[in-house]
Amino acid sequence: MTLPLPDGIRSHRVATARLDTHVLEGGPRDGEAVVFVHGNVSSSRFFAELMASLPAGCRGIAPDLRGFGGSQVAAVDATRGVGDFADDVVALLDALEVQTAHLVGWSVGGAVIQQIAVDHPGRVRSLTLISPMSPFGFGGTKDAAGAPCWPDWSGTGGGTANPDFVARLSSKDRSSEADTSPRKIMNAFYFKPPFTVSPELEEAYVSAMLDTATGPENYPGDMTSSENWPTLAPGPSGVNNAISGQYCDVSGFGDISSGPPVLWIRGDSDQVVSDTSFFDFGFLGQLGAVPGWPGAEVFPPQPMLAQTRGVLDRYAANGGRYREEILADCGHSPHIEKPERFLELLLSQLTSG
Repeated sequence: MTLPLPDGIRSHRVATARLDTHVLEGGPRDGEAVVFVHGNVSSSRFFAELMASLPAGCRGIAPDLRGFGGSQVAAVDATRGVGDFADDVVALLDALEVQTAHLVGWSVGGAVIQQIAVDHPGRVRSLTLISPMSPFGFGGTKDAAGAPCWPDWSGTGGGTANPDFVARLSSKDRSSEADTSPRKIMNAFYFKPPFTVSPELEEAYVSAMLDTATGPENYPGDMTSSENWPTLAPGPSGVNNAISGQYCDVSGFGDISSGPPVLWIRGDSDQVVSDTSFFDFGFLGQLGAVPGWPGAEVFPPQPMLAQTRGVLDRYAANGGRYREEILADCGHSPHIEKPERFLELLLSQLTSG
């Protein structure tokens, strides 16, 4: 049984100049637009309860990115980094006749909204980064400036996804029988254990994960072989290649002059985006989980937090402003794990511009 959407949240599809996009919306159509962009292996459904809590004057808009949720399954050109996703969101705003908006991005969505701000600075009123991916992509970099561990970016991209997890997504596995089951992954890594949502909401979130299109052009993407550890490098298509630092670099966000206010919210126990990420081959190698690790001088764990902070410090030096809020006893999903505090911070951000 599908959990109904919260009162006031409507689901519909919008034909844009780029693709048919499934959208959750709430609030008046002439309200202050707040756009929520989800991360990898998720969808707009993870924002529905938050959107229902917005003030009456806000128009919440949460699209499903291409290949996720109910949106059209279209190929992701990884060589553009997160450019396909960013352009899709802008095309949606055009179709909805939304000229300016507050942007909220979770995980990979954080990089997407930074790309939008780089490409269309006049359309962004504020940015809220929820546990954002590093501006230098996911994995394979060794310092705060985003220097690559290998010239071919081996250790990042489509080949880094656990094949059993991908197979379980493809087969719509709703079980808890393995550590690689989507349900188990969500409860172990999206949230900080022992946090759980209600059984009904858990089913809705698992369904959202299972709506991820899998394959070489979507999640996780294709791959190439490499002579460098761990012998797999990014290919040109699909989501995990798009977020590899070979193609994804939104650090130019730091060069925007006098940009809109930025709020960076993260949990203190995030296991996905952190300097000890269980999805980063540098950290997995250090733990001994991936054999043959060449050592910290060659392939250290990615310093994700220092990379984000460095870009935001440069943004501040160029006349922008940002604040970092760290939520205690919280994992990768502050808007779900700490909804009251998150909403308080978000509402403060919406009135700060």
